[in-house]
Amino acid sequence: KFSLLLLNLEEYYFEQHTANHIINKGCRDERKFRGSLKICSKSIIFEPDDNIQPIIKVSSVFLIKERNIIAPYKTVRVSEYFFAIFSKQMASCLDKMGDQAAMITAILQSRLARTSFDKNRFQSISETLHMECKAEMVTPLVTNPGHVCVTDANLYFQPLNGYPKPVVQITLQNVRRIYKRRHGLMPLGLEVFCTENDLCSDIYLKFYNCQDRDELYYLIATYIENHITEHTAESYMLQWQRGHLSNYQYLLHLNNLADRSCNDLSQYPVFPWIIADYSSSVLDLTKPETFRDLSKPIGALNKERLDRLLTRYQEMPEPKFMYGSHYSSPGYVLFYLVRVAPEYMLCLQNGKFDHADRMFNSLAETWKNCLDGATDFKELIPEFYENDSSFLVNSLKLDLGKRQGGKMVEDVELPPWASGPDDFLQKSQEALESQYVSEHLHEWIDIIFGYKQKGNEPSVSTLYKYAFFFFPVFHPLTYEGGVDLNSIMDPNEKVALLTQILEFGQTPKQLFTIPHPRRIIPKLKSLSRTSSHSVSITESPVSPNEESFEDLTEESITLAWNNIVLLFSFHSQNYSTLKMFSKESKTIQRSVSFSNMALSSCLILPGDTTVISSSWDNHIYFYSVAFGRRHDILMGHDDAVSKICWRDGRLYSASWDSTVKVWHCVPGETLSNKKNHFELLAELEHDVSVNTINLNSANTMLASGTKEGTINVWDVTTAVVLHQLPCHSGTVFDAAFSPDSRHLLSTGEDCCFKVIDVQTGMLISSVTTDEPQRCFRWDGNTILSGSQSGDLLIWDLLGGKVIERIKGHTGAVTSMWMNEQCNSVITGGEDKQIMFWKLQY
Repeated sequence: KFSLLLLNLEEYYFEQHTANHIINKGCRDERKFRGSLKICSKSIIFEPDDNIQPIIKVSSVFLIKERNIIAPYKTVRVSEYFFAIFSKQMASCLDKMGDQAAMITAILQSRLARTSFDKNRFQSISETLHMECKAEMVTPLVTNPGHVCVTDANLYFQPLNGYPKPVVQITLQNVRRIYKRRHGLMPLGLEVFCTENDLCSDIYLKFYNCQDRDELYYLIATYIENHITEHTAESYMLQWQRGHLSNYQYLLHLNNLADRSCNDLSQYPVFPWIIADYSSSVLDLTKPETFRDLSKPIGALNKERLDRLLTRYQEMPEPKFMYGSHYSSPGYVLFYLVRVAPEYMLCLQNGKFDHADRMFNSLAETWKNCLDGATDFKELIPEFYENDSSFLVNSLKLDLGKRQGGKMVEDVELPPWASGPDDFLQKSQEALESQYVSEHLHEWIDIIFGYKQKGNEPSVSTLYKYAFFFFPVFHPLTYEGGVDLNSIMDPNEKVALLTQILEFGQTPKQLFTIPHPRRIIPKLKSLSRTSSHSVSITESPVSPNEESFEDLTEESITLAWNNIVLLFSFHSQNYSTLKMFSKESKTIQRSVSFSNMALSSCLILPGDTTVISSSWDNHIYFYSVAFGRRHDILMGHDDAVSKICWRDGRLYSASWDSTVKVWHCVPGETLSNKKNHFELLAELEHDVSVNTINLNSANTMLASGTKEGTINVWDVTTAVVLHQLPCHSGTVFDAAFSPDSRHLLSTGEDCCFKVIDVQTGMLISSVTTDEPQRCFRWDGNTILSGSQSGDLLIWDLLGGKVIERIKGHTGAVTSMWMNEQCNSVITGGEDKQIMFWKLQY
């Protein structure tokens, strides 16, 4: 049957008519074949009903699929066909590309203006129409014009030509993901998915202006927001880091977020070469030399070739470029897929297959050429890590030519370690999910989607650091913002640039601007790559005092907060009195007033003999439980003390005077007759008032949250700030490290939870709450928080949703404590109540 793949690149299919193809008209052997005449923007196509007869394409005249066999096109003289006169009215007859584009646009808009969406196609007469506009459905190599409309129940697309069916309909309730796309470097695309983890979408639409695109996106997103969580690159990163997404799934989602689509060959999803061994009989995934070095782009893997490229670069006039081709382009994609999509290749290459020796003949040959070839820097496509091996097999029995040695091009030659195509894919999947790749995949992500994507001018010293040297001949065309097509007035130049954009490949939209954090992997054994590619397998036990971010791999505690019950509560009269209650007798045991101003924080030192309390009067008070009186006082700050912490004999105090101070307590002879001496070890300066502080489990890092929403992460051993991050738009209420110290969670006045990657300082997740959450405890995944309204909420952080809401205080929950066994919780609130909670198993 007729396929739109037979059209030219970016050709429009306007309409069709029933027609007859008459051979030898008026002669005794006259024959007539009934079929469909397709009127297109640059050609006319006749598709016979009898599929034994060839499809005839008139621009020049081509015979296509004669005897229903996919093969290179045959060219014949135009005069043989009576309907060749139509070609005089086709855009292809115009000499200049700008004139062709103008004529096509005028015809297209005229036809669209004369039609509208047929509302009789609605699934139900009760549907309410919210929007209708003109758009195009994007498929590989071809766009199909028509009308889009969205109702309160469905999204519809009605193609102008009725192909592939009169109406494409998508139920909004089935939509799981929706992405804005750039198409030809213009913000005009929209892609809709009805599956969560699939690479192929249900529809890809391109609009004629971004206002229509954005309005349709808003309508669909508003409908699905109640039952679908919109994921960002940072939220997917958090899931991947903690092992909730496989390497394949994470790359799939990053490609989607970076505008890569299976419907757009110029922006087809890009996956990395992983395996570097295509000669061994057994694939050993425990050896680092089995794998490609993921810290370098393809063009930098071979030093000798890289030196040649650098020499050429330095001698090149402006505009300079490092690599002569991109790592992903329509030609490269179809190079891999020619056996399953031969019509795409024939369409792209004017009816011809590539030379037999340049075809995808062998994995080993292709890998070697990517390492050594002067112009070959291509990466892989996702099909190499999926379950369908048909792209490796010539099941259609295509005549793909004969190689120089006389061998016909048939199936792809596999490495010795693969027993067949399916086994090759299985081993490729295992390699992608291997420990080595999991430890190094973030380096490749930095190159393709991250901060290394747009490097500076290369030098010998920076050659292996920067990676964005994938420039085609006119390099700005490859990346977002590289050229503004709207600023180009010459229509011929504009069409020529657009053609280059579509044909030479485009760099993915940049998703990360700082180094991508590593995946969290329990480091029982670690593979390390050295310059000589030797194997180094070392035991890496976790040390509780280890200060390296990468080695903090303590497993998170698993908390079961789904059955928390209130045991009892106490009532306190005012905020300036320290009271101690007995859990067993449920009665008050001690009461003391330190100040006429509010107490802001308190803690009990190990041994349960001393209580420390801070106050808004700038002081820190020490209370002896044994003697029942205050035995020490520290004038610690010049303004209210907001929070105190005690770790390993050190006191940490935060204040509204914009400092955090670290104190060492030198005890006196006895608590009854000798005052303690406090030595100031460090003073951590801030620009504004500090509202909260917390330390990680190893006591090597401190997080401070300010009244203006900034989070600071400090190295406690050096008193140096590691990160200063404007996370919240109001006061930071609480902040805490995850049990493994890799992430920091904060909550603030702006009704948001924010998750920070401690190693890089990257904001990797943001969850919006209905009301401010004043305090919390978490295990790295699940959060127990106290809200402004007084309720306790249990959150699934990865899902960004509330699992359970528990009625608690009648005012805001201002403080929360949990024991080491994670089965008892105490909360305090503005209602002057202290509540004891128990986790029931």
